Amino acid sequence: MPAVDTSNLIQTVLIYALPVLYAITVHEAAHGYAARHFGDHTAAMMGRITLNPVKHIDPIGTILMPILLYFATSGAFLFGYAKPVPVRFDQLRNPKRDMIWVALAGPASNFVQAVLWAALFWLLQALGVKERFFLEMCSAGVLVNLIMWALNLFPIPPLDGGRILIGLLPWRQAQLLARIEPWGFFIVMGLVIAGLMGSLWLQPLVYLGHTAINLILAPLIWLLR
Repeated sequence: MPAVDTSNLIQTVLIYALPVLYAITVHEAAHGYAARHFGDHTAAMMGRITLNPVKHIDPIGTILMPILLYFATSGAFLFGYAKPVPVRFDQLRNPKRDMIWVALAGPASNFVQAVLWAALFWLLQALGVKERFFLEMCSAGVLVNLIMWALNLFPIPPLDGGRILIGLLPWRQAQLLARIEPWGFFIVMGLVIAGLMGSLWLQPLVYLGHTAINLILAPLIWLLR
């Protein structure tokens, strides 16, 4: 097993901890809020529409798996997940249509967070803050949220992109795609390990996301300079 620099590991964990916690917490809470808005109160009754990260952390997927992968690959490969918010699509007022908005709420919340972290980065720069830790945390916030945004939009269930596609497709094709869900996680993991997910999906979308954020924040950046 490759050696891991403990001091660098601690520093990396501290820089990424807050962005990751907010990214997964707001993502899951957004699903629950959207589900409640469209008629399903399951997440609300279970106390999952909250910004308390403890409610959304999965001990294995959020903590153990990323740490083990970091040590096993010297930080070259990281993957994790939060505890999914329970959504009963049959409780939605218009299940096929509303599931699109419920699924889209999570990635949308990550993109908004990426914009806010980028705005904070430029604001700190304008205020003359030179502290590397805070600037790197802002950069980490942008990266983490753009990766979550891009990954969750991949069109295979149970990822949000798969549920969005199911909602958009005609009934017959939607049912065929839904049958992939039990194997969706393994398909995605295989694509990640093979490097195809990164090169063919994540990198292009993250680049597109950075471009969009720069356009959105262009007026603010111009004012702060």
